[in-house]
Amino acid sequence: MPWTYLGAALLLLVIGLLGLNLLSALRRMREDAARRALDLARFQEELAILREKHRKVTLEPLPWNGFRKFVVSRKTAEGAAVCSFYLTPHDAKPLPAFKPGQYVTFRLPDTRPGGQIIRCYSLSDHPHQPHYRVTIKRAGAPAGAGTSLAGVCSGIFHDQIREGDILDLRAPLGNFTLEPADAEPVVLIGCGIGITPVFSMLATLMHQKSRRTIWFFHGVRSSREHLFKAELAAFARANPQVHLRTCYSQPGPDDRLGEDYQVAGRVTLELLQRELPSNNFRFYYCGPGAMMEELTGGLKQWGVPDTHLHFEAFGPLSVKRVSHVTAMPATPAATRPLVTFRKTGTAVPWDGTHETLLDLAEHLGIGIASGCRAGNCGTCVLAMQSGEVSYIQPPGSPPEARTCLTCIAQPKGDVVLDA
Repeated sequence: MPWTYLGAALLLLVIGLLGLNLLSALRRMREDAARRALDLARFQEELAILREKHRKVTLEPLPWNGFRKFVVSRKTAEGAAVCSFYLTPHDAKPLPAFKPGQYVTFRLPDTRPGGQIIRCYSLSDHPHQPHYRVTIKRAGAPAGAGTSLAGVCSGIFHDQIREGDILDLRAPLGNFTLEPADAEPVVLIGCGIGITPVFSMLATLMHQKSRRTIWFFHGVRSSREHLFKAELAAFARANPQVHLRTCYSQPGPDDRLGEDYQVAGRVTLELLQRELPSNNFRFYYCGPGAMMEELTGGLKQWGVPDTHLHFEAFGPLSVKRVSHVTAMPATPAATRPLVTFRKTGTAVPWDGTHETLLDLAEHLGIGIASGCRAGNCGTCVLAMQSGEVSYIQPPGSPPEARTCLTCIAQPKGDVVLDA
């Protein structure tokens, strides 16, 4: 009898173990099925993303090479000596999207020697529209510009360009861009006509319904120069994450503090430190050279890392003021690179007293065509017979191999240029 009980107990134990093993196997099967379903869902999601990317690549128009003809479909006065020009493709084909902050390059006829003017202007609206928009201020030649063509191009736009005219444009380019999909908080600063690229950034973020924190500072003298006033106010009203600060340095008698503008004075580091909750932002700023240099140095002293500073100066003099800190220092005669201009047979040592190869060529009376003088338009490109160069700021578009953009180039060593 005891053996019978013992056998029954062992049988029950075996049955229990088998049941536990069966339950464990069933649980593993359910977990494996759930894991396979999750993997399948992830695969389908990634496949959908790839299909959407392929669709965009297939359907979205690509940037064009060279110049393309555009019609001035609308010309609108924006304020004191400022006009916006709406440009639609003459061939009526779709436009490729651009990155907010980029510029387009114009080729305009000129009656002076040389036959044409090349100038770059920032796009001042968001992409994915049937037109491009540029906003141009009439500019005089800056002090010390000498025989510079500064102001000639803006004068042509204001005085000669009419609705219906046809202009030559290169596709949008430029490295001063904002990625709308990022989530990091940003500070956008535009002083004077320097508002155009940062307004494009803001308009893009608003168009895409971004929820990132945005501080927007616009510095002008008075309401006569206040650009995009209605659009900026509408953005701030409709989006609580947008903090607008318009600064008037010389407000007019009818300008009302708290309504037309929020700050009496200029955009300065002290203002940013007073208004911003911290320095933990990405800063995008554009304006005159003096402001750019002041902000760049001040933000660095405030502890903002270089990787969070994104700026663009407008005009050759602005570029020089901002970038002069990176210019090559004067070097001992024994180690100076030799710069040779092959066609003219001129060879001189590079001693660091000129900021760029274009500056050196002009000092020597060697003619090199130039346009923007900021590494954007490509007019000053020269072939290099030998040698290498470095750039005082990133080019808007990298030039072809064995060529250089002389307006922002410095020699790394001996260099022979085809000029």
